[in-house]
Amino acid sequence: MGGITRRTLFAGSAVGTAGALLPAAGPAEAGPGRTARASYRAGYHFTVPEEWKNDPQRPVWIDGSYHYYYLHNADYLAGEIGTAWRLATSSDLVSFTDRGTAVPKDTTPGGDVWSGSAVVDTHGTAGFGAGAVVVLATMSPHDGPADQAQYLYYSTDGGRTFTPHGTDPVLPNPGVRDFRDPKVIRDEERDRWVMTLAENDKVGFYHSADLRTWTYVSGFVKGGIGVLECPDLFRIRAGDGTVKWVLGVSANGKGAGLPNTYAYWTGSFDGTSFTADAPDPQWLDHGWDWYGAVTFDKHGADGTLDESTRYAIGWLNNWDYAHITPTIDSDGFNGTDSIVREITLKRAGDGTCFLASRPVATLDRYVSRRVRLGDLEVEGTRLLDYRGTAYELTCEVTWDRLTGAGVQLRRSPDGVRHIDAGVHRDYAYLNRRPTVSPDMTGRWQESRSPFDPARRSVRLRILVDRTSVELFVDDGRYTHSSAAFPYLVDTGLALFTVDGKAVFRNAVIREFRV
Repeated sequence: MGGITRRTLFAGSAVGTAGALLPAAGPAEAGPGRTARASYRAGYHFTVPEEWKNDPQRPVWIDGSYHYYYLHNADYLAGEIGTAWRLATSSDLVSFTDRGTAVPKDTTPGGDVWSGSAVVDTHGTAGFGAGAVVVLATMSPHDGPADQAQYLYYSTDGGRTFTPHGTDPVLPNPGVRDFRDPKVIRDEERDRWVMTLAENDKVGFYHSADLRTWTYVSGFVKGGIGVLECPDLFRIRAGDGTVKWVLGVSANGKGAGLPNTYAYWTGSFDGTSFTADAPDPQWLDHGWDWYGAVTFDKHGADGTLDESTRYAIGWLNNWDYAHITPTIDSDGFNGTDSIVREITLKRAGDGTCFLASRPVATLDRYVSRRVRLGDLEVEGTRLLDYRGTAYELTCEVTWDRLTGAGVQLRRSPDGVRHIDAGVHRDYAYLNRRPTVSPDMTGRWQESRSPFDPARRSVRLRILVDRTSVELFVDDGRYTHSSAAFPYLVDTGLALFTVDGKAVFRNAVIREFRV
């Protein structure tokens, strides 16, 4: 979405209030040349080195590594608005190397640079040479209602630095209020480029032969879930050979009792228009904080494309409370991403297709400690002999008869504060209400996804970090990602049941060192 980051909340207002609730208690790990201190920086999730980040930009595979661009405001703490594109590279999507600013802001009359997408122009269709990296991004020179337009930048050094292609847009605004977030893919079959563009309650489709001249060809309209942002279009193959096109958007469905994350439709795409299998979207995440998400190609070490799996990454924040975080005071930054996920296409029992999520497999390489808890019988609440602020918990919960079961994460010593994850009757949930939450309204505390009440088991995989929890239910059929700001002294872990007994089977905790 747009790159504006207005610093309307600073110390003494909502941020100050959150900070007051979050004392710097409990030292962080000390290393060579470092002094032990309290830190809320994530242990194994991507965080911006300093200042501010928001929207991820779709990572691109270049010369054996993923080039991950994201919106970055280096002037955030000074109160100045506007984002550039910063770059980090990674070979495994867990450990990233910062490469600094790639697409600068305020170097043209367009000002700052908002969301868009980068592509490798293998055949040199844009005229910058074969293999040039081309960025299409939204800029809004005067920040006016109908001022958003699409501009082009190009790179001839492998995507490290970019040059503006003039100062005029390659796709001017036709006079609409929302006209942003271009996502470009290559249609090799028809020898052209395809762009999807967010246009309020519509995703517009455009064609181009050279990335510089664009023609509108169709639109996909969906109302009732807020302004559509950060569109996504891709093709994916299921294990049974089924092939689907997927159209995704970031959307705010809270007003309709729906998530505020990534909505998607499976369907077909004929190169010009998208036809959905069903009118209403599914949601790739049911939590409160998986926004501006992008999916991208999975490549093997030799660059081979995997058509059955895509990667995905989302911003672990929400515009409703984007500036409320203890990391500002403790570490001088505001910007954390979800773990990179592997996305696959599955078929449900009723024949409908859906996307399933799991943490990227390369996370396994970073396991620094494993705690095997075995099978644990629970009736009521059972406090475990484990303490931690950043870890993964996996288990399968089985029962004969009960109302609910789950885990209390980041539990305070007195048991009052915690984050709950589990199932209750006909829904799975993640609840941050009993701890310190960024949502000061108190309305968006528990997220829910469907669960069959006739079932007698559930598989849980939970990623806990210093300011976030990501819940994967039943091998990622449903996921929940939410920010939360537990005290650093809240390190306990407990299992619980409601109205019955359960066995938490093969419970394993893994810690990571990145």
